[in-house]
Amino acid sequence: MNTSRRTLLTGLAGLAVAPSAVAAAPTSAIGDATVAEERFARMIAAAHASDVACARQAERYADAHWPDYVVAARAVLDARV
Repeated sequence: MNTSRRTLLTGLAGLAVAPSAVAAAPTSAIGDATVAEERFARMIAAAHASDVACARQAERYADAHWPDYVVAARAVLDARV
């Protein structure tokens, strides 16, 4: 599976759980994020960037907004177990 398809599917998975996960998010959730959660949150954020076709633009968006997606990343990672 190529990277863009993987990123798109990750974004869809994050979008599916984000509304319920964000409502239950404590404010300190970002400070204790693991490396896996941070990377997954960055991937979800990159998938939600306005211009996904431009990798550099998606990466900049992910760098700026990954804390917004930590809770969704945790929900997806916890659902896998």
